[in-house]
Amino acid sequence: MKNDLLRVGVITSTHGIRGEVKVFPTTDDPQRFKDLKECIIAAKRENINVTVESVKFFKQYVIVKFKEFSNINDIEIYTKCDLMVTRENAVKLEEGEYFICDLVGLEVITDEGKKIGKLKDVLETAANNVYIVEDEDGDEILIPVIDQCILGHDLEAGTITVHLLDGLLDLNKK
Repeated sequence: MKNDLLRVGVITSTHGIRGEVKVFPTTDDPQRFKDLKECIIAAKRENINVTVESVKFFKQYVIVKFKEFSNINDIEIYTKCDLMVTRENAVKLEEGEYFICDLVGLEVITDEGKKIGKLKDVLETAANNVYIVEDEDGDEILIPVIDQCILGHDLEAGTITVHLLDGLLDLNKK
């Protein structure tokens, strides 16, 4: 069920007339674009394989030039398209790091074996990430991604084991 393509950004607009595009990075480290050689534009009808020619940084954006495009008219149809990479071209993960797309949908269970629900999404905050877990009733439970709460990920078994700190479920009640 693994996604073979991972989104690293969204093409927001063209930049200049020589085929450069402004990309809003969706990766946690925009500097990764410096090492990016090949990527894929997820166009509306098909995926377009492209080769990165140059990368610059401007405010919160990454300015990317692809070898395949040298004119604004050729690239502008790809604005609002996702910029993807294959798993082989993705950033190598450190021990204990996971791609969010691999975690969404996993069963969240407590260290006492009680099923809480399925991981719906991951909220990325400045302090720490927060798992958004949806229980059987469709209610959301927020669990901070800290060592005291997240005990383990088992992608093979499809589970995330958590420890619910005292009062954590009370904080989630409406």
